[in-house]
Amino acid sequence: MSMTVSKTREMLVDVARQLFARMGVDNTTMNDIAQASRKGRRTLYTYFKNKNEIYLAVVESELDQLHRTLLDVAEKDLPADEKLMTFIYTRLDAVKALVFRNGTLRATFFRDIWRVEKVRKGFDQREVEIIKGILDDGVREGVFSMPDTDITALVLHYALKGLEVPYIRGIMGDQISQRIKRRDNVMNLIYNGIKIK
Repeated sequence: MSMTVSKTREMLVDVARQLFARMGVDNTTMNDIAQASRKGRRTLYTYFKNKNEIYLAVVESELDQLHRTLLDVAEKDLPADEKLMTFIYTRLDAVKALVFRNGTLRATFFRDIWRVEKVRKGFDQREVEIIKGILDDGVREGVFSMPDTDITALVLHYALKGLEVPYIRGIMGDQISQRIKRRDNVMNLIYNGIKIK
């Protein structure tokens, strides 16, 4: 893909994201996107067959941005336990910010989670690799002890995915002190698990 083609496609995706956020996916037409981008419908249809395809491209673009944010955390010079905690909080906050930044798009995101899941597969695999890298570092540093970092990374990934909706909706606590206390409880659970007496 040439630089011009790539830039045009990126611009169309960004314009669509802004329209979806403001008007909602259902209320936005391909014509709206073409007009707002100052490109003709023919140009738009050169890159995307339909609105669903451009919607998925918007979701993929947002996930790529999230992935870059998580890679930045993984590259920090921190002990593995601090890096893991930073990763978890950065991830939850970044997902929340992403969803809220996209306004009415978030309603579609929650309503249409299975369509989003299809696009999310690649991101999920990359995220598991990042978590595994942090865990492997922790095992090498003697900070973590676990028989299988592959399985642990997968379980952590799915645990974080499960926390997304309650975290975004504020169920995990909105007041600062309450959030910190609950975050400490979440980290204690992740680090120490459930102990049977």
